[in-house]
Amino acid sequence: MRHDLQAVVAVDNSWGIGLRGTQTLVVPEDRRHFRLVTGGGTVIVGRKTLQDFPGGRPLKNRRNIVLTRDPGLLVEGADIAHSVEEALALCAQDPEVFVIGGESVYRALLPYCARAHVTRLFADADNDAFFPALSANPSWRLTDPGEVREHEGIRYAFQTWERAERE
Repeated sequence: MRHDLQAVVAVDNSWGIGLRGTQTLVVPEDRRHFRLVTGGGTVIVGRKTLQDFPGGRPLKNRRNIVLTRDPGLLVEGADIAHSVEEALALCAQDPEVFVIGGESVYRALLPYCARAHVTRLFADADNDAFFPALSANPSWRLTDPGEVREHEGIRYAFQTWERAERE
């Protein structure tokens, strides 16, 4: 079982990630950080999250794998997977693989992740989608709390979480 995938996510105080299919809090520096972290790698994204991208198109400079239950979905410039196993098989030889959402994709693939790049937004927003709270999970540890920054009144930090070694 592959355990070296990486999750990339921006969360608020309640580990919320979005409302009605889009991010609730957006910090421009987080978008730049996302491009820097994932650039040149493979991303696994859900269909609904893909629809929230500019033009609903796959991300440039990355291999895109769309995880969907829709048997007829075709996305130009992306590979389609209909199960976690199929997504993992498609990226088995790829050196860097990033899980980028949404909620159901994170929940399905987090067990295969060794690291999570978390933009902690120290703010509260209305959310109907959430990332699993790593701070409440003993299998995960914060290895880099990041420097606290601020943009238009929103404090944030780029954190690194890693799966704790099993004994």
